[in-house]
Formats: sequence, structure tokens, C-alpha cells
Amino acid sequence: MTPEQMRDASLLELFSLEAEAQTQVLSAGLLALERDPTQADHLESCMRAAHSLKGAARIVGVDAGVSVAHVMEDCLVSAQEGRLYLRPEHIDALLQGTDLLMRIATPNNNPGAADIEAYVALMARLLDPLALAMPISTPIAPFMAESEPEALAPKVEELVPVAEPSPVEPAKRTRRTTDTGERVLRVTAERLNSLLDLSSKSLVETQRLKPHLATMQRLKRMQNNGLRALENLNVHLKEHALSLEAQEALGDARRLLAEAQQLLVEKNAELDEFAWQASQRAQVLYDTALACRMRPFADVLGGQVRMVRDLGRSLGKQVRLEIEGEKTQVDRDVLEKLEAPLTHLLRNAVDHGIESPEQRLLAGKPEEGLIRLRASHQAGLLVLELSDDGHGVDLEKVRRSIIERQLSPAETAAQLSEEELLTFLFLPGFSLRDKVTEVSGRGVGLDAVQHMVRQLRGAVVLEQTAGEGSRFHLEVPLTLSVVRSLVVEVGDEAYAFPLAHIERMCDLEPADIVQVEGRQHFWHEGRHVGLVAASQLLQRPASPGGQQTLKVVVIREREAIYGVAVERFVGERTLVVLPLDERLGKVQDISAGALLDDGSVVLIVDVEDMLRSVDKLLNTGRLERITRQGSQAVEAARKRILVVDDSLTVRELQRKLLLNRGYDVAVAVDGMDGWNALRSEDFDLLITDIDMPRMDGIELVSLLRQDNRLQSLPVMVVSYKDREEDRRRGLDAGADYYLAKASFHDDALLDAVVELIGGARA
Repeated sequence: MTPEQMRDASLLELFSLEAEAQTQVLSAGLLALERDPTQADHLESCMRAAHSLKGAARIVGVDAGVSVAHVMEDCLVSAQEGRLYLRPEHIDALLQGTDLLMRIATPNNNPGAADIEAYVALMARLLDPLALAMPISTPIAPFMAESEPEALAPKVEELVPVAEPSPVEPAKRTRRTTDTGERVLRVTAERLNSLLDLSSKSLVETQRLKPHLATMQRLKRMQNNGLRALENLNVHLKEHALSLEAQEALGDARRLLAEAQQLLVEKNAELDEFAWQASQRAQVLYDTALACRMRPFADVLGGQVRMVRDLGRSLGKQVRLEIEGEKTQVDRDVLEKLEAPLTHLLRNAVDHGIESPEQRLLAGKPEEGLIRLRASHQAGLLVLELSDDGHGVDLEKVRRSIIERQLSPAETAAQLSEEELLTFLFLPGFSLRDKVTEVSGRGVGLDAVQHMVRQLRGAVVLEQTAGEGSRFHLEVPLTLSVVRSLVVEVGDEAYAFPLAHIERMCDLEPADIVQVEGRQHFWHEGRHVGLVAASQLLQRPASPGGQQTLKVVVIREREAIYGVAVERFVGERTLVVLPLDERLGKVQDISAGALLDDGSVVLIVDVEDMLRSVDKLLNTGRLERITRQGSQAVEAARKRILVVDDSLTVRELQRKLLLNRGYDVAVAVDGMDGWNALRSEDFDLLITDIDMPRMDGIELVSLLRQDNRLQSLPVMVVSYKDREEDRRRGLDAGADYYLAKASFHDDALLDAVVELIGGARA
């Protein structure tokens, strides 16, 4: 590339940057002018933006930009001078010109010469007072979001020659600045990530000075004690006649020790000052690097006001978008991933929520519909509320659609509450549209929004008031780079649970843990919560510690809630997320890593993935029980019996009979659940049914007799099958006693238990 070509490329890049800034000014100003076409300040800012772009395009030799900007400037000057009153068709055309200018300035997206000529001709007709009396057959292409096809350029039959642009002063290159006047530079995301990574590591490194400082303080105290001991020795030696050499040696020792103490005091003070300064600067560096990732929420709103306005016009509606909290700071990665779901919700509000002007007037509402988008910070989260003043959701239509799609029986659907009905709108493919349109009815509904929000570790809820509108409530983390977490210890290693997914932390007493349907639960906020061991989920060796209480983290993801037992609570920490090496792929139950203050590594738990792992363990019957040390210590003398039966009635009957006789009883819902219980706990007797799902009693007894640890355990089979071949089959598998349920009565069971293992007490 020649120097001239390089210079031209550099100028084109500058032109692209200026076009991006000036078209934003034009879009905002034109939308304001649509509400009040006579606002002098907006007319002035739009005219200057078009004028600047015309001059800039002439400098870099972009003739198409000169032509488009020139006719836009003529239109705006006419409006300034009172020769033209801006009507909706003028605003449409000026907005279309704004889009054309942005396309002209975007590499590999330039419009054709025919598109430019058609636009110039269209503007000429709009500026001709006589032509305004005639209907304009050429449609104005509405604004398209980035995810939509490119806007179609208008075509006209007669082309008006392009007026010769008037010479203007070269446009001045202005530096891009923020609202506070700070300069804006372009930096790659990779460099920002690297900067944040390095700053977090430097912050950790400064923490390593703390133990050195403590050692220096200890050394200073030891040296001071040594000097005092030498002084005491000198006092005692004065009573003895010392040689001159001994006195000189003692004096030298005292002097050297005093000098060493002085030097130690000075250097210790210097090190302390250095450590404090280093930690402060490292913290400032980290905070600044983190702030570099934060952008105002307004960055995700580029074109959204325009999109709502244009989409409403294309549907024959008048719609306005109001935004609050535009300066709310959010991580740039979160902003990028929010754009698609927000666009979808806004289009949904315009299409489904806002009524036509006629319907709104009949309902006593203003013709113009209003959509509000509010952004704010709350407890470390970005909270978004998107509401409209439309007609709300037709709940009866939702109910009919549920029945038609056979998602629920008619009797059940008739009893669904409003909250339950609204949740159906988030199901894949669920739509209230009867036909496919360009805006809605393409089988992509709110489920796509929910999926994208969940990817951000967030949640979305829909509320509505009939006749008054709908409201979407979204909560997502402010940043994906930093996560506030609870650090715990599992298998002598550190793990972090994001606070956003933690319901609470608690210490469970052994008596608080109950057996329900063969699984361990505890009572939490009026419901039984399943209890699982973090050591099994994270595949770490269980700690043999002898704590009487169990440390439990209650985690929640939407409706799923479980208590995860850990070894120790380390405390809350703000962690800088360090992505795992891509070569590792997806690590089960882990989302990322981080460094603690002492430089040690901590793994951040993927709560949603962990809950899926719990469900998988439950479905396969491999969930292990947690040893209740306290209860075992108290009841060590009581004999333990495991009852395995898929019938709740039979299971409870046997359990109560045995409890009343003084035995300690655990229950399991099928053979697989019973097998897991036998492997994780000690029992004196197994009582099992034969016909059960997943693993029947015969398979269970066969496995037990093949296990070296369990093969001597007494086994009683209790079954409805009372044929001789069934009895023989059970005994051949290894059962010690066979009791038929048909002849079952209380004494028969208890007598058989006593016969096999004796009384309840050892």
C-alpha cells in the first residue's frame, strides 16, 4: 500500500468515526423534532451535523455522502427559515438519509449509485411545495435493527438531477468525548481483559507482603528482647572484675546490637510504608481496570428509540419509548448480551402490547402509546423494568391456547392462576399469534428472551394488569468479570458459590435432618429441602471431621432448591473471574476460577449445572446420604433397620412398627435407593419388597451378597407373592427370611425381626 493509500484509508476511518457520532446526533434530534418540529435547538444541532458530514465527505472524496448530506441540510435549513414545516414524511426521509450516511461510512456496506440518486430525487419532491400536494408513491423504508434485513432503498420513476454542492469549510476533526468531557479511545476487549487479569494478580501479590511484615515485627521484638537481656547481663557482670578485653567485647556487642535494632526499626517502617502504598496503588489499579469494562446502559440503546418509533409507524401505531437510568454503569459483556433480548421485548411491546390509535381512544387513552424502560442498580444487580401502557395480556386467550396445544387438560387449565398462565408464555414455540407476520408469530417467543437472560445468570418475570399494560422485570449481574461469592471448603479445597444463587447459609443439628421418601431433607421456610453432599457433587473425598453441626449452603435456581453440605464456611469474597482454559472444555459443575487474597486458587461453582447434577443423581439413584455423626453417637446402642419398599403405605407401616419397638429405621423408595443407602450407612437388617422400579428386591439381595462388606447382613423379604417358586427365588438370592404380605400382621413382622437380629438394643 502506497503512502497515499494509507493516508486515504486513515481518513476514511476518521470519516467513519465522525459519521457514527453525527448520525447519533441526527437520530436523537429528528426524533425530538417529530414531537415538536419547531424546536430551534434541535433544528440547529441536526443542521450542523448534516453540514459537518457534508464537509467531511467532500474532504475524503465520498461523493455519495456529499449528495445525501447536502439535500438533508437543505431540508433542515428550510425548516429553520420557516419555509418548510417538518411533517412525518419529512422526518421519515431525514431518518432514512441518516441510515444512508451510516451505510456510506461503513466499509463493505456502501449503497449503490441508484439508491443515492433515488434518495436525492425523493428529497427533491418533498422539498417541492407543489409536489407535496400529490401523494408520494414511494414508501419510506423503516429503520431496521441490526438483526433485521438491510433497509430497502426507495425507488422513484423520475430522477431529479443532483444539485451541485456548495463549497464549505472543511469539517474540523473533533475528539470523541464522554458526557463529562473525557477523551474516548478505542481499545480491544482482549487488552482490557488482560489488564484486568494483571491488575487482579498484582493486588494478590501485594497481599503476600503481609506475612513478611509480621515476621519483621516479630524479629524486631526478638532483637529488642535480646538487647534487654544483654543489658541485664552487663548489670550482673559489673559485680565481677572483668578484664579490659572482656569489657571491650561486651561494649562492642551492646553497640552492634543497638545499631542493628535501629536499622531494623528504620527498615521495618520503610517496608510497612511500602506495603501500604503498594496495596493502595494495586487496589486503585484494579478498580480502574474494572471501571474500564463498565459502560453506561445507554450504549445498548443505540437506535432503540428509533426502532420503536419506526416499527410503530409500520404497524399503524404511534409509540414512544422513554428511558430512565441511561447512565447506569454495566459491564460491556453484559451490555452486548442484553441487546438482543431487549430488542425482542421492545418489538413485542409495540406489536402485542400497544393498541392502535382508534382502540386507545375508545379506551380513554391518548393516541400515542408509551413504553418505559428503567435501569437501576440493586444489591449488585442490574435491574431493568420494561413496561407499556397497552391492553395487557389476554389471559383467556392464553388459557384457550394452552388447551388447544394440549399443554394442560381443560379442567386443570381452568384453575390456573394468572401467574401460572403467564409462565406458559415463556415456553418454546408458544405464541398467541394466529398467523405468521414479519414482527411476530415466527415461533420465536419469550422463551428466547428467557434463554438469553439465563445465560447471563439472570432472571425475567412478566406481570400484567388487564387494560393497563404489561411489565417485564429483568435482573442480571452488573458484571461478568467480578462475582461476589461465598467461599467454602470441600475436601480440603476452596470453592465459591455466587451470592446471587444463595438462598441462605445455616448450621444444621443432627435432629434437623429427616428422612422423606428415602432421601435426606431439612425444613426451610415452610418446605422440605433436599440435602446433598458437596463432596459427592464435586467428586472430592469426604472429610472425616467430627463436627456436631452440618454446614449447609441453600442454593436456588428458579424453582429448584437444595441444601449443599460443605465442610467449612471461609467467608464472602469479591472474586475476579478467570476463565478456564478452553482446552478443558466444559468442566462439570464449575464455571470459572479465581485467586484468593493469599494467591491460592478457588473454583467458582456453576449453580445451574450443579442442580442438573443433583437431578441426575436422583434419577439414577446414586445420591449418597450424609452421615449424621451426632445422631449416631446418641443412638449407637440402637439397632438400625433399612426398609425398602415402593409403596408409601407399606413403608410407613413397617417404619412405625419398628420405631415403636425401639429400632432405628431408615427407608428407601426402591432397590437403587436402598443399594445406595447400604453402601453409605451401616445397618443391622434389611427388609425389602420384590417388585420395585429401577432395581427389584432380588437384584438388590444379589448385589448385597456379592459385596464383601455386606454379604453377612441379615435380609428379610416382604412380598405380596406367596407362591412357593417366589419364596424359593427370594431365598435362593440370599434372603434369610421370607414373609408374605397377604398373611402380614404386626406380630409376624416383629417376631421375624427379633428372630433375625434380636431386640432393639445391642
